[in-house]
Amino acid sequence: MYDSHKPHPLLAQVPLTVSPFISLPSAVTLPYTYKSVPSTLPPSVTFDPSDPDAKSRYVVSASGGHSAHPEEILASCQSLEDHLKKMQADAEATIKEWEESVKQRELAEKRRVAPGWLDREEKLLQPNQASSSRGPSRQSQQPSLLDSQSTDQSTSRTPAMQPRDEGEELDRAFGGLNVK
Repeated sequence: MYDSHKPHPLLAQVPLTVSPFISLPSAVTLPYTYKSVPSTLPPSVTFDPSDPDAKSRYVVSASGGHSAHPEEILASCQSLEDHLKKMQADAEATIKEWEESVKQRELAEKRRVAPGWLDREEKLLQPNQASSSRGPSRQSQQPSLLDSQSTDQSTSRTPAMQPRDEGEELDRAFGGLNVK
């Protein structure tokens, strides 16, 4: 066993010298206004003894007018995020409804112009012969101008067009040059 009051035999052989460059610490003098720290801490200012189940609101705003618990702040941020996501989903749904209504209006306009074109797989339109309610006899109907094969200009209802000769028109306007 080693006695703690006696120096160690090896250390006792080392001579000690005092260095002029090392100064030993001196005792600190306390000011007159010094108060000792109490041995017990005072009760917490964030804890409400009247409501022990309430969480302490120790996050205080810069103005000091509002305080909250971090869980309350996280809950309000989560509710704000949920609200923003719902608003974004509603806005996207509104835009999709609007785009669909525009497509439906364009489709209705195309169907008005070419009925039946968009409703079938085959894309060949064939005119249907309009059937008369009087019967299939064509002799009672007047022939169409497009169906007539008449070459007589007097029986035609439209004026006949005569072929134009630009050379003759120029000769009439400026006189003939008699070039042969």
